[in-house]
Parts: sequence; C-alpha cells; structure tokens
Amino acid sequence: MYRQFFKRFLDIALVLFGALLLLPLFLVLTVLLAVANGGKPFFFQERPGRHGKIFKIIKFKTMTDAKDKDGHLLPDFERMTPIGAFVRKYSLDEIPQLISVLKGDMSLIGPRPLLVSYLPLYSKEQSRRHEVRPGITGWAQVNGRNALSWQEKFRLDVYYVDHLSFLLDARIFFKTIVKVFKSEGVNSGDSTTMTLFSGNDQ
Repeated sequence: MYRQFFKRFLDIALVLFGALLLLPLFLVLTVLLAVANGGKPFFFQERPGRHGKIFKIIKFKTMTDAKDKDGHLLPDFERMTPIGAFVRKYSLDEIPQLISVLKGDMSLIGPRPLLVSYLPLYSKEQSRRHEVRPGITGWAQVNGRNALSWQEKFRLDVYYVDHLSFLLDARIFFKTIVKVFKSEGVNSGDSTTMTLFSGNDQ
C-alpha cells in the first residue's frame, strides 16, 4: 500500500508544504545565481527515471561555463562560484527538483538519478535501482554520498528498492536533515563531484 499509493501522496503533500516555506529562499537564490552565471540560474540535464524513462532534471546552477583556450570546460573547482559553493555545501542546489517530484518524475526519497550514459554500464542487479522513482535524497546519500565507491552506492540503492517502506523513508528523511546541516559527505576528495562511473570492470 505504501509503495503503490501512500508514498506518492506523501511526496505531493510534503512538496506543497515545503514550497511555501522555501519560496522566499528559492527566489533569492534564483536572483543571486542568475547574476553569478550570466543570467542562467538553472541547470538542466536528461536523466533516467523509473524503468529507465528519460526526464529532464532541474537544479540550481553552481558552476559557470568557463572554458580553456581549446574550448574545454575548466575543472569544477575553477568554475564554482562563491554563491555556488555555498549552495552546494548545504545541498540547496536540489531545491528545484521539487518540481520534478510534483510532476511524478521523481520522489523525495529514492536512488539518485544519474547520467543516461551509465545505463548500458550497469550489471543486471545494479539496474534494479530503476525499479522505483529516483529521489532527491536516498539511502546511499545518508550513508556516505560521494565518499562511497560506485559499487557500494549501487548496493545501497538496490537495498532501498528491496526494503522500501515508510519507516525507511522516514529514517532517510531525518538523517538527510542532519547531514545537510553538518555538510557531511558532499564531496569526494578534492573534486566537487563524484568521479564518473566507467563500468564494473574498471
């Protein structure tokens, strides 16, 4: 009952309630990031959702599009703006994804939606992470986030799929709040993003 109906009902109710609280912050960040990123406060990218269905994710844009003389994007740390670093530190870049939750492309809690290019690289077991809607936060995020290896992250994602319940979602929700305030597990080493997944043989 929870997986089929109540989880979706909770998503909608919590997003509508949260939107009222976060609207002022959303507007302020939109203006600040628009200034920092040449009028582009949002980042859009295609990601696979439930059953691998492709949707367009929306996040706050924390890095500029600055490139080197050869036209290649500069490293993350060189493109990160001061306001972007603040937004990333406290996971505020995830706020626009509430729109995706309302649309039904995502859930508040579930495996994070990753790159479309990863789809053919998953093992059969790892691909089971797509049996549920992807989430803004998930079991892997509250158990290490970018500090985890890809294999461990996928193992935790599949664990979530197999044990999805109200109690597990509630546990993840409250652990997420604690981790956001502590800024734990956001980065991996000196990079602002996780190393790209290149397959299980790497």
